[in-house]
Amino acid sequence: MSTGDVRRPEVNKLSTKAVAADGDKPDKGDDKSPPAAKATAAKASGTKARPAGARPAGSAKGAAARGPAGKGKGRKPTGPVKVNQGINWGPVAMFGGAGLIAVLIIGFGAFTLIKEANKGTWQEQAAEIPGIQNYLVSNPEWFKFGAEGNHKAGDLSYKMSPSAGGVHNPQWQNCMGDVYAAEIPEEQATHAEEHGAVWVTYNPSLPQDQIDALKAKVDGRSYMLMSPYPGLDKPISLQTWGYQLKVDNASDERIDQFISALRQNATVEAGATCGSGITDTGPKPLDLQGAKG
Repeated sequence: MSTGDVRRPEVNKLSTKAVAADGDKPDKGDDKSPPAAKATAAKASGTKARPAGARPAGSAKGAAARGPAGKGKGRKPTGPVKVNQGINWGPVAMFGGAGLIAVLIIGFGAFTLIKEANKGTWQEQAAEIPGIQNYLVSNPEWFKFGAEGNHKAGDLSYKMSPSAGGVHNPQWQNCMGDVYAAEIPEEQATHAEEHGAVWVTYNPSLPQDQIDALKAKVDGRSYMLMSPYPGLDKPISLQTWGYQLKVDNASDERIDQFISALRQNATVEAGATCGSGITDTGPKPLDLQGAKG
């Protein structure tokens, strides 16, 4: 052999693969070593050979990191999302409204009691009505009875017209809100006044709308009665036991004041009934009806 023909030593392919496994990995396309050689090289380098087609360790973790369908990084799972709900104003408004109504009712009741207390007694309320006549004070002798008492049959006369008290017929005129279209016996109406009734009278010439307005104040209301009174010197006159008020118009506010203050209060027999009385009409008392003159 000549000196120029130097033979290159053969390279141990197994050593080369071992170096490649332990150091720089050769190109994937150049690795054509048989599986047995790969296993030997892996054993020599201390690494565990993986079966063909298996993914490198940690690849599952990488897939999980990439998220579903390999799109981006995965998100950490979170707990249920809490939604802050607003105040339900329905019940609040309902209970608030109920409370307000209760306060208003209590307040109105207290106001009414205070107002009524400030009115004073019924006598004081009556005394404040302009134009009212208190015969109990001005003419007390008209209400003093002798030995015969305060009941007397037959035709009677009175110091005031219409009568506002005095001796009267043993029968009373029914006064449970009765509205009489014709004249009634004064003697029986006076007995109704003794029981605490207010007798509303009007001149027959009073316009119908005025009569209707008076009727609305009387009709169906206990301890009240109403009738025409021929010869009345004023359009309207109200009377009860000892008191009288005459006005020109049914819209006069003193009418309601008179009724409010004196109905069932101005009485000689408190609690006496206004029912079961006489309902017949005519100028004469029941015991004289049909008699002449």
